[in-house]
Amino acid sequence: MKRRIWNRICQEFGLWSLAAPPGIIVLVVVILIRITGGMQSWEWMLLDTMLRLRPLEKRDERVVIVGIDEKDIEWVKQYPIPDEKIAELLTKLETYKPLAIGLDIFKNVPVEPGGEQLGQVLRSNSNIIGIEKILPPGEISPPQSLPPERVGFVDLYNDKDSKNRRYLLYSQKNPPKFNIDKYSLPLRLVTKYLKSQKIELEEGKNDPYTIMIRGMELPQITPNFGGYVKLDDGGLSILMNFRNNEQPFNVVSLRDVLNNKVDATLLRDRIVLVGNRSLSTGDTIYTSALPNLKLSGQIYGIEYHAHAISQILSTVIDGRPMLSSWGDIAEYTWILIWGFLPITIGRITQSIWRNLLSVGVAGFCLFSCGYVMLWVWGVWIPVAPSLLVLALNGLGLSAFGFYQHDKFLRSQINERQSAIDYTFSTIHNGPLQTLAYGLKHMRAKDIPYEQLLKQFEKLDWEIREIGEFLKLEALTTEESLRLGSGLILELNRPLHDLLYEVYSSTLERKDFENFKAIKVKIRNFEPIDDKYLSMEDKRGVCLFLEEALCNVGKHAQGVKRVEASGVSSLNKYKLSVKDNGFGITSKLENKGTKHSKILAHQLRGEFRRESFSPRGTICELSWKLKKEFEF
Repeated sequence: MKRRIWNRICQEFGLWSLAAPPGIIVLVVVILIRITGGMQSWEWMLLDTMLRLRPLEKRDERVVIVGIDEKDIEWVKQYPIPDEKIAELLTKLETYKPLAIGLDIFKNVPVEPGGEQLGQVLRSNSNIIGIEKILPPGEISPPQSLPPERVGFVDLYNDKDSKNRRYLLYSQKNPPKFNIDKYSLPLRLVTKYLKSQKIELEEGKNDPYTIMIRGMELPQITPNFGGYVKLDDGGLSILMNFRNNEQPFNVVSLRDVLNNKVDATLLRDRIVLVGNRSLSTGDTIYTSALPNLKLSGQIYGIEYHAHAISQILSTVIDGRPMLSSWGDIAEYTWILIWGFLPITIGRITQSIWRNLLSVGVAGFCLFSCGYVMLWVWGVWIPVAPSLLVLALNGLGLSAFGFYQHDKFLRSQINERQSAIDYTFSTIHNGPLQTLAYGLKHMRAKDIPYEQLLKQFEKLDWEIREIGEFLKLEALTTEESLRLGSGLILELNRPLHDLLYEVYSSTLERKDFENFKAIKVKIRNFEPIDDKYLSMEDKRGVCLFLEEALCNVGKHAQGVKRVEASGVSSLNKYKLSVKDNGFGITSKLENKGTKHSKILAHQLRGEFRRESFSPRGTICELSWKLKKEFEF
């Protein structure tokens, strides 16, 4: 029992050692491509797709956008909007008692009229946050009337596909020092909102380089975060978890506010963002993570800031997950599992179509798992490389299975055909000749009954011996040939030795009466390099010689002389049998002639069988000593 189990284990190991290496190579190549960053664009694209497919979310009422659109510019009849109108807008908004106002318009240079008036408004209202640009190129200073703790930067990073997926909250690599170091506009506004709820920002415990709010650390983007490779944002960045809604925030225009068309409850205790919502200003960013965008593939910059604010507030207050990822070890373990899965499926199913179906179901499950992980828990797992290795190994193994299946069928057909041909040749040159001899004398009634009976007993013995020989040959790996005379030849011997054996053994047979009349026997088989001949080729050549000699014994009436020769000349080998009998009397093509033609085609040679003057027949097979290679 133990031996059987061990043999089964060894057999399985042997099968896996043959089937697994191609899949492992594909897996290693995919992992190397990912490590070098070659799959970032695919992973970003799949991330955007899964974010876009999430269910709709309700509007976030905590954030309101006051957007200056094209109609506002026409209404004011000036662009940039003068500081006088901005000051009037901010003063009006203060009457609605919002918790914080973010002015997403650069005010490093006054836009008259109203420069002094706007400065006064900014100084007198502590809940207004201005903006600056701190990263090169093109740094922009904040408004001079605002202290540093009331300024937030609005620098944005975009990925190599020109789309924005990250938000830089904090600009330093060191642990955050609140109210000293640089904050982004959304983080400044979130800080004011949370302070009103008596919620403080703290330094992270597990990760001191991030921010902790209510015991929850913001998952920062590390160098190999998710599908990113060797990323360095120079501070605390988060992955954008866009709110999936056609209009995720309440939006009002500058005209609506100044004309008292806004409900006071819409703005009270809210975070209000003031900025441009006009294509002419060029303040747009690209994203494909949101469906049904009014601007194809774009949202306004102010909306991007609003999403960042909403994301943090929703996580802290509502428990909506921020986007995080696994560590490197977990990610590559996951990819390895999905790389070996199609190999295992192929071994279990052992069917091409079942393998394809199983791999398709596995691919659907993989995408569904990635989607659910992102939607429910906010975890970005490596779906793209896992899908790629699953598809390559699954389809590759299936294609290999198709090839192997077709190859197996063709080999089975060839083996069966070879077995049939070989069995027929063995019977044809042995028992059938004995049977023909017996039937001939039975019809002629020219031999005694006892002699005829011995002939048929010999036939019975030959058939049984052939059966035992074929059974034994099927159980051994050695290549051998049984002649009609009963002689068994080992085909690994040189060809000229085999031909001598065939010649001598066949001419000694007593069941061919024409052999008794032969007076002159000539044989000459020149040695050749037969390394280009397969065992099947050598078998066929030996059977050809036996068949040609048997034909002399059966059909060459009046024969006195037979010559068998194998001659090498001009890189060609000619094997022939000549006799001086009466010649060919029938034009019918028998089975032996058909087999000889097939053999000639197999050897890429020629076969001829014809009479020559004044009397006699020649049967010749010729072929080139080196096979030509096909290109």
